This record gives sequence, structure tokens and C-alpha cells, in this order.
Amino acid sequence: MRLHVVTGKGGTGKTTVAAALALALAADGRSVLLVETEGRQGIAQLFDTPPLPYEERRVAVTRGGGEVKALAIDAEEALLDYLDMFYNLRRAGRALRKMGAIDFATAIAPGLRDVLLTGKIKEAVTRRHDGRPVYDAVVVDAPPTGRITRFLGVTAEMSQLARSGPIKTQSDGVMAVLRSPQTAVHLVTLLEDMPVQETADAISELTKADLPVGSVIVNMATEPVLPADGLALAARGRLTGEDLAPALAAAHLHGGPELAGALAAEVTEHAQRWAGQDALRDEVEALSRPVVELPLMTGPMDLGSLFELAARLEEHLQTEVAA
Repeated sequence: MRLHVVTGKGGTGKTTVAAALALALAADGRSVLLVETEGRQGIAQLFDTPPLPYEERRVAVTRGGGEVKALAIDAEEALLDYLDMFYNLRRAGRALRKMGAIDFATAIAPGLRDVLLTGKIKEAVTRRHDGRPVYDAVVVDAPPTGRITRFLGVTAEMSQLARSGPIKTQSDGVMAVLRSPQTAVHLVTLLEDMPVQETADAISELTKADLPVGSVIVNMATEPVLPADGLALAARGRLTGEDLAPALAAAHLHGGPELAGALAAEVTEHAQRWAGQDALRDEVEALSRPVVELPLMTGPMDLGSLFELAARLEEHLQTEVAA
């Protein structure tokens, strides 16, 4: 895979997953570009760097001398690139920006912004130096699942409107990359009702749009704190304070029936929540896509935590290649 697009419902941690995936892909001396599309500077925060300008900057070094560069795409600068690349009009584009014309154009035609962003992504994927790709992989922190099909498919609409010329050629080139077997759209979810449903809806929409769906990444997964038989008993509401009282007494914990009852209620809530998550895990598996689970990381998300998640993703990538 050359292009990895990462999407997910807001709050699922898609930016974190995109950053960890970039680190995983950069292992063993590979070069990876991590692209931000929403202007939130989330990548800079994760890697503890100053806000990213519209240029590719190294944010991490990985095993074997690999590196991750990051780029926050600016729609205005992407438009200037476009005008320069196809019409040699960078100077005129700058004049338009001073007049506010570019802001006006992207405001009245929001789809134009997505066309510019996907065009820049395509350029990074296909860029070559001395006959070789500049980047072994490009990872995109893309818009959320509710917008992802529109974001990736808007250039196809542009291609239909422009029957010939540079715009038609550029649009067709972008869609060829986005629909290539070397592209995968990965969906990040939590084991919660709304994220799982949005993931299922997005997979359906992407498939209808002939866009390649990759893996489903279950983020912030937790492990049960009880053995299987204890979980089943508690989930059925069959665990009482009386069941816990002997163990509390043996541990010399004082509090009597009141403490035992409170603990039994907490255990029951945990077990029922886990049972619900397990049912949602079955729904995720039923989506018939490769699934990888990433653990809930305790404490703040720093570079060490990102590398831990990257190791999990690297194992998954190796399994996928072997399969």
C-alpha cells in the first residue's frame, strides 16, 4: 500500500491512529509523509512540535533510520501550487489572495477545498526523484466518517463537469490514485454504538463509490478485570454483596455489607458494559474487514505511547502482508 487514508467518528482518536500508523510504516528505514487535512494542528500537538507550516517537516525518526515527515495542507497554498503547476499563474494567484478572492471561492464552493486537498495528496503519492517515489507511503489524517466519501469523491464530480483540459486530466489522475489497489481507507472506531454504526455506514458508502476500504481499527480497547465465569455471572445480575463478603473479610477490608453491596454493583456495571462491548465486537467482525485492536493508553499521549501503538499496528501490517 502506498496511500493510507485514516477516518473515524469524532472522538475515536483517528489523528492518534494516523500518527501511529505513520510510525509503523516508517520502520526499517522507510520514508513516510503524514498529512493533516483539517487545519487543527493535531499532528504538531502529538509530536510536540511547533505548528506545522505548509511544508514537509520531519517530526520523528524510527527504527533503521526511517523517518516521518508531516504536512498540514493549506487550501490557499494548494491552490497557488495548482495555478503554478498547470497555468504558470502563481504570481496572479498571490494577487487573488490579497484581494480575498481565494477565500471567497472556497466559501461559495466548499467542494473546491476538498479538490485542492486531494490533489495535493495525489501529488505527494506520485512524486518521484531519480525515478523512485519520494515517499514509501503517505498517511492522511482525513475528515471524519460522515464526510469521508464526499471528501474523497468530490474530484470525480469535478472530472464529470470538466470534459477536457488540465482540470479534467488532474481530476482523473487524483481519482486513479484514490481508487488504486495501492490505496486503503482505514476506519477508526470505539466499541460504542454510534462509532460502530458510523463505521458500518461509511464502509457501505465507500464501497458504493468504488473507494478501497482497508482495516477497521478498534481504538482504546480495554481488557476485562474478571475471569470469564465471573463476568458471565455478574453480567446476569447474579452477583450480590453476600458473594463478595467472604473475600473482603479474608482481605481484612472493613465496611461490612454496605461496602460489599457497592462493590457488587460496580462489578455488575463493569460486566454488563463489557458484555455490550463484546456484542459490538461481533458487529465489527461482521463487517468482513481486517480488524486490529489498539489498547487504551493510560496517561497523556506522548511519543512513547505513539510508538507503543505503532508496534501493534506494525504486527497487523505484517500479518496482512503474509495473508
